[in-house]
Amino acid sequence: MTEAISVQNLAKHFDNVEAVAGISFAVERGELFGFLGPNGAGKTTTINMLAGLARPDTGSIRIGGIDCTTHPRAAQHLIGVVPDESNLYPELTGFDNLCFCAALYGMGKAERRTRARELLETFGLLQAGDRNFAGYSRGMKRKLTIAAGIIHRPEILFLDEPTTGIDVASARQLRKHIADLHRLGTTIFLTTHYIEEAQRLCGRVTFIVSGRIVGIDTVEHLIQPIQTKHVVQITCANGPSDMLKNLAEDFPDLEFTLPGQGLIRVESDKAVRVGELVRFLEDHGIEVSEARRMRPSLEDVFVRITGIEADTMHKEKEKKGGGP
Repeated sequence: MTEAISVQNLAKHFDNVEAVAGISFAVERGELFGFLGPNGAGKTTTINMLAGLARPDTGSIRIGGIDCTTHPRAAQHLIGVVPDESNLYPELTGFDNLCFCAALYGMGKAERRTRARELLETFGLLQAGDRNFAGYSRGMKRKLTIAAGIIHRPEILFLDEPTTGIDVASARQLRKHIADLHRLGTTIFLTTHYIEEAQRLCGRVTFIVSGRIVGIDTVEHLIQPIQTKHVVQITCANGPSDMLKNLAEDFPDLEFTLPGQGLIRVESDKAVRVGELVRFLEDHGIEVSEARRMRPSLEDVFVRITGIEADTMHKEKEKKGGGP
C-alpha cells in the first residue's frame, strides 16, 4: 500500500501552549485510522493542519503524495473535511447547502443537484431536504455535515468527532455510513474520544495526550498483550470510598480500581473467584447488584498507556455538549 497521509515532526504552538509536539505518523491508502485522546489533546489542531486550515510551526505534511508543508491547499481536491462543529448555513435548506458545497468544488449544476439528492437519500434526509438547516435536529445536522464533506467524492476524509452530541440511533447510523465509505475505498482519518467507537471501526489507532503520541498500532496488536488478563466488573448500590484499601489487604493478588460511580474493576493474571469477592463486600455492608466477567478492550489499553480513564474523556465532552 502507498501512503495517503505522511506527517513528520509536526508541531504547533498557541502562545505558550504546545498544542501539538513534534508528532510523526503515516496513514495508508484505504485505511480507517483512529486518532484518540481527551479534550485538548491536539486532535482538532492536527486535523486543521492536515486539512490546510492551520499552518504548522515546524514539520512536514504530505497528502496523497503532494507536499503540503509550504502550500497547505495543494491537495484540497483530494480531501473532504467534517469539522467537530457544523460549518453549514442555517438559513439554507439541506438540499441548497449540499448544492452550494458542490459548487465550491467546481461541480456543474446538473451534477451537483443529482449528487445532493443522492446523498440526502443515503443519509435518510430526503424528506427534510427542503427544510432550513437551522430546523434540523443535532443528529440530522451531523448527517448533513458529513454528506457535505463527501459531496465531491474525496479520496481522503477527515472526520473530527463525528458522533459527539447526537442520539444513540443517529450515532449508530453514522458509524454504518463511515464503515460503508471505508469499504468503498475512502481513506478515513477519524478523531474520537469514544474508545469503543474506534475499536469497532478502525484498523489502526493512535493515542495522543497533551500533543504527544503515546501509542500507535493495530487494535489487534494493542489488545493482544492483555488478552490473558482476567477482568471482573462489580456493580454496587452503595459503598464507602475506602473499600479499595480493604479489598487490597484481603486480596493481595488482585488489582482493584474504581472506573465509575458504584463500579469496582478487578484484574488478575489468574481466574478471579467472584463469589469470594461478592461475599466479602456483602459482609462489609455493600449491596452488590451485578458481577460479570469482561473481555479486555482497547479502553483497557488506553488507560494503561495514558493513565486517563475513558469516563474522564466522556465527562469532558459532556461539558461541551457531548452525547452518547
